[in-house]
Amino acid sequence: MPLRAIHSARDPAVLETIKLMSGRRIEMTRRAEKITQESFAAQVGIGARWLREIEAGNPKSRLDDHFRCAHALGLSTGHLVIPLLFMEHQRVFPRGLLEGDLSKIETVCIDAIARHNLDMLSFQLLPRDADRRPDSREDD
Repeated sequence: MPLRAIHSARDPAVLETIKLMSGRRIEMTRRAEKITQESFAAQVGIGARWLREIEAGNPKSRLDDHFRCAHALGLSTGHLVIPLLFMEHQRVFPRGLLEGDLSKIETVCIDAIARHNLDMLSFQLLPRDADRRPDSREDD
């Protein structure tokens, strides 16, 4: 698939593309681990036919089923979550990233959230001047 951006969050092709790439990733991992569709479907709690639909990237497949399959295979769900965040905020997401390893991006996101939470906790716990907020500047 060529490197193109997914432009509009309202475009139904966005979710279709995410589901297609997710289905491919699930199928490749399942095959690499030599797990049959039937046994994997039973493990996840869905029918083998529905698993085939998920792996084929059926646009009618549910995202929660993609999450369940990815977790059952030990896959990260960054390939689902990160594009959805872009979509929600109506940002352009490079389609090529869906095909790659998003683990570094996931780590950066997790670190940023942790750093934000630590900053907020520090602000709440450390003594401070009542009239001054951490984002305010002193007037000279």
